[in-house]
Amino acid sequence: MHKRAEVLYRDGSALRGLAESFQNQYCIRAVMFSNTEILPVLTSNLQSEVSDRPAIVLADLGHPDDIMISRNFKQSVNLRFIGFLPENDRVENHQTGIRAGKTCFALLHAGVSRGYVEAAIEAAIASIESDARNRTAAEHEREELNRIGIALSSTRDVNVLLELILAKTREITGADAGSLYIVETSGSENGLSGRQERRLRFKLTQNDTKQFPYSEFTLPMNENSMAGYAALHGEVIVHEDVYLIPLTRPYRFNATYDDDTGYRTRSVLTVPMKNARDEVIGVMQVLNRKRSPGIRLLTPADVEREVEPFPERAIRLAESLASQAAVAYENSQLYQNIHNLFEGFVNAAATAIEQRDPTTSGHSVRVTTMTLGLAEAVSRTQSGPYATVHFTIEQMKEIRYAALLHDFGKIAVREQLLVKARKLYPPQLDILRQRFDYLHQALEAERAQQKLDALLACEKGVAQFPQIDQEFAAKQAELQEDWRFLVRTNEATVLPEGQFGRLNDIARKVYLDPTGIKRSLLTPGEMISLSVRQGTLNEDERQEIESHVVHSFNFLTHIPWTQELRFIPWIVRAHHEKLNGKGYPYRLRGDEIPIQAQIMVICDVFDALCSADRPYKKAVPLNAALEILEAAAHRNEIDPELFRIFTDARIYELAHTPDAQLQSADTVRIQN
Repeated sequence: MHKRAEVLYRDGSALRGLAESFQNQYCIRAVMFSNTEILPVLTSNLQSEVSDRPAIVLADLGHPDDIMISRNFKQSVNLRFIGFLPENDRVENHQTGIRAGKTCFALLHAGVSRGYVEAAIEAAIASIESDARNRTAAEHEREELNRIGIALSSTRDVNVLLELILAKTREITGADAGSLYIVETSGSENGLSGRQERRLRFKLTQNDTKQFPYSEFTLPMNENSMAGYAALHGEVIVHEDVYLIPLTRPYRFNATYDDDTGYRTRSVLTVPMKNARDEVIGVMQVLNRKRSPGIRLLTPADVEREVEPFPERAIRLAESLASQAAVAYENSQLYQNIHNLFEGFVNAAATAIEQRDPTTSGHSVRVTTMTLGLAEAVSRTQSGPYATVHFTIEQMKEIRYAALLHDFGKIAVREQLLVKARKLYPPQLDILRQRFDYLHQALEAERAQQKLDALLACEKGVAQFPQIDQEFAAKQAELQEDWRFLVRTNEATVLPEGQFGRLNDIARKVYLDPTGIKRSLLTPGEMISLSVRQGTLNEDERQEIESHVVHSFNFLTHIPWTQELRFIPWIVRAHHEKLNGKGYPYRLRGDEIPIQAQIMVICDVFDALCSADRPYKKAVPLNAALEILEAAAHRNEIDPELFRIFTDARIYELAHTPDAQLQSADTVRIQN
């Protein structure tokens, strides 16, 4: 009984008595409408009032108003018209009524028995309810497909995506098991020569009833298998029982799996995955549609009782999902290709940096390894100021790229600066050596001239030779000592405070060049370089080296980074900054320095201290390097808590033990 259903009729209609005879079964109501207000009244009196319940309108097709409302009625999801043709009326009205009745759910002759009318009403109500169920199911299907589509489009990992595609296909079709194949092309890479062969790669399988090991394999893409046939022809294949495939079909079911495992395959749905160009890029095959989703098909009786053919709705859903899956798979492959391309660029950039500055070979990789290790250790910290800091996978990738590219700006720095091992460049030292050689020769010539002058002055001039030789030896010894001092000063060691006076004394010495012009023993440029207190770079050279940070930042800001990687330039620009504002090049302080950069600073400094491949310094022992970093923490140059995590987690061992140095490059590459 449908008390929520309404039976409506026009007020004053001859069908009133018939309608009211159903008042114990339905809600009976008269509706007011006229010829001049048929559609507006229909909208206000019918649509708004019965929009939430089935409504059946009894229309007298012998009356002009009912004819008009029937002819203008537009199908509604919960309204049905039952038209009644008059028994005795003119032919033209009768034909008009028939034409009006084309919009009716049912046409009955006036005077038909009440039982026929009741059956028509019940059928109309059932039609409304069926439409409602179908509409609800369709909406659910759309929502489900949209939900699955969102999940597919948000999955970047190809293997995870394929697992998700098959799982969702099985879920939406109610299948117990399934397999997924991908189309592969082998042969000539350029496609201009050789013969290309297409084949199917069996990628994965899923089964709710039986779990078993499997491995990938390939099979020819031909008509001998259902998957091959579907891939070749782009057709959906449906079988109620794969052991009863008609002999007219070119393919057969491979029962090897059933024989080996005891599983019983019955109903099968094979769907090609087509991309936007209508090309088949893969095949999904689902097995054994189950009446009860949670049941396991452990026995033949379970299969007989629970497995049913795949219905049309499941086939339609599988086709829709296959299309979504194909697009998602191609997008995922495109993303992976772009990722691989970018990985290649980053690794090539890091290699280019180190080839330009071979003295720091391996530095970027070691710093990256330690920086990632320290970032992971910070994420694991559950107490202290960094207890709430947790780096996501994307942030770790961002840190990795920043560490690999942090010195890229060195490509804009003169190579001779990058490899400068001493305060004077080798050509400068050669010139200075030639100058001292000239002075030695000048002393020899001066001594010879003095002896000649003494002989010419008097017969006993030979007596002056010992004095002349003594003076020559003293001058020669002084010149040699000056040279040895300059050679020592030229090294990349710290110049003691008292040595600057000696250097100034040498710089004040003069000599006559071969043209007779008086010149200083040291040029102003040589004096500036040799006066460097620590290291090998003078102030101008140091500023040029430090400019590599600006070059790195400017270069990286021109790359169209994704949203997840957009902070890479800002991490790189701060990798030489200090918390106390005494770093370079921007003199950033405290929180102005991103934590990712603060992490990298510690690893960068540590590697610079401990690396044995720098020509301008010797490697610092591990304990000494840690003491230097600890002192830097006390001076508020680096974060003390980050340094504590660095030492407690022994991050320095990640790249500065013999085994770690061999493995560090591979370690960095696999952390994507």
